[in-house]
Amino acid sequence: MEIPDTRYARASDGAYIAYQTAGEGPIDYVWQFDHTGDVDLMWEHPEASYWFPKVTSFCRLILHDRRGTGLSSRNVPPPNLETRASDLRVVLDTIGSDRPVLGGYGEAGAANVVFAATYPERVRSLVWVEPLPRVAWTPDFPWGVKPAYVEAEMRALELWGTNAYGAAWAESEETEGLRMAEDEVRIVGMLSRHTTTPDVALELTRIWHETDVRGALPSVQAPALLLASEAIPDSLEVARYVAGLMPNATVASIPGYDRARLDHEVEVFRSFLGVERPVPELDTVLSTVLFTDIVGSTQKQAELGDRAWKDLVLQHHAVVRASLDRYHGVENDTAGDGFYATFDGPARAIRCALEVVDRVRPLQIEIRAGVHTGEMEHGPGGEIRGIAVHTGARVAALAGPGEILVSRTIRDLVAGASIRLESHGVHQLKGVPGSWEVFAVAS
Repeated sequence: MEIPDTRYARASDGAYIAYQTAGEGPIDYVWQFDHTGDVDLMWEHPEASYWFPKVTSFCRLILHDRRGTGLSSRNVPPPNLETRASDLRVVLDTIGSDRPVLGGYGEAGAANVVFAATYPERVRSLVWVEPLPRVAWTPDFPWGVKPAYVEAEMRALELWGTNAYGAAWAESEETEGLRMAEDEVRIVGMLSRHTTTPDVALELTRIWHETDVRGALPSVQAPALLLASEAIPDSLEVARYVAGLMPNATVASIPGYDRARLDHEVEVFRSFLGVERPVPELDTVLSTVLFTDIVGSTQKQAELGDRAWKDLVLQHHAVVRASLDRYHGVENDTAGDGFYATFDGPARAIRCALEVVDRVRPLQIEIRAGVHTGEMEHGPGGEIRGIAVHTGARVAALAGPGEILVSRTIRDLVAGASIRLESHGVHQLKGVPGSWEVFAVAS
C-alpha cells in the first residue's frame, strides 16, 4: 500500500503534529504508536504493513507522531499524557473527525484513556491491544515490569538509534517471556533513530515508568474492547483486571501468532464496530491444499474408549493447529480426526505435514497426509472449492501411516526447495479425471 501524504496540525503553543490519514471510512480509527513511531516508516514495519491495509478497508485510519518524536516538532519537551490528549484533539479538529474510535497498543492506550475521560463527547469507542494502565511493578499491580526488565531496558537504551538497539530491545523483552520476530528486530533499530534522539528516549522511558491511568479508567464511559494475546504471559489476566475498572469494557482473547493473530484481531475489531465483512465475489486462485487424518482411528477409539479417545483427538488437534500457525496455513475444515487446510505455497504445506507427522508420534498415533496445488474457487461464504480440493483429498487417501503423498504438480513446483520426493506410482483417483502420478515425501 502506498504511504499516505504527511500533513501537519498546529497546536496552540506552535508545535507541529505530523499526521496521516488512509482509507475512507465510514468509521474514523485513530491508532497511537507505542514505543517507537514515525508515520512514514511505520508502513514498513512487518506487522503494521500487513495490518494497516486491512483496517483501511472499512475505516479511515488516522496516524500521528506525538510531539518530540517522528516527524512532529522535535524542539519541544517530551509530552505528558495531558499534552498528548490535547495534541490528539488538535489533529482531530484539523481533519474534521468528530467521534473516532481510539486504538493503541500497551502504553499507547494510556493517552486514549485520558482523552476519552476528558472529552467523552468526542469518542465513539476504544480498542486497547494488550492494555497496560501502568508499566512498572507495584504490590497492587503485580504484572508490571520488574527491576530485571528495567535494567535490561536501560542497557538497550544505551544503544538507542543504532542497529544493535533492536537486538538489545528484544533481549529486554525476553526477560518478560516475550519474543520478537526476526524481521521486527531488524527494523526496531532503524525506527528508534527516526523516532527521537537518545536523551529524549530516556526521558520518555522515565515518563512511561511513572505513568498510571488506573484512576481515570472508571471515568471512561465509551465502550472499550480490550484485546489480549494468548501468546503473551498474563495478558488475559491483565486485560480482565483493566476491564474490572472500566464501566463498559469487553475482553477478547486472541489466539495464534504473527499474521494469524493480526487477522483475528481485525475480525474481532470489525465485529465490535458492527461492520459486516463484505461479501466477496467468486474468484479463482492457485492454492495448495493439505489433508491429514489419523490412521486406524476406529480401532484406536475402540481400544481407548470414547472419553480417552476424545482427549487424544484434542491433543492431536492442538498439534496440527500449532503447526498450521507456524507455517501460515489456514484451517478450512475439521471433520472428526481429519484436517483440511490451505497454504499459499506447496513447500510450506509439506514442511507443515512433516512436522505434524513427527509431533503426533509421542501421542502413539500416526497420521497420513496428502498435498496438491491447483486452481480453486473462493466462494461467497469464504469456502474454497473446486476439483483441486477433491484431488488433494484423494491423494491423501492413498497414503499409509506416517506417509505424506503429493501430486505431480507439487513435485514440479517445489524444485529447488530441498524436499526429497520418491515416486509412488501412477494412480486413478476416484472422481478425478485422468491418471495421476503420485510421489512420497522422503523424511
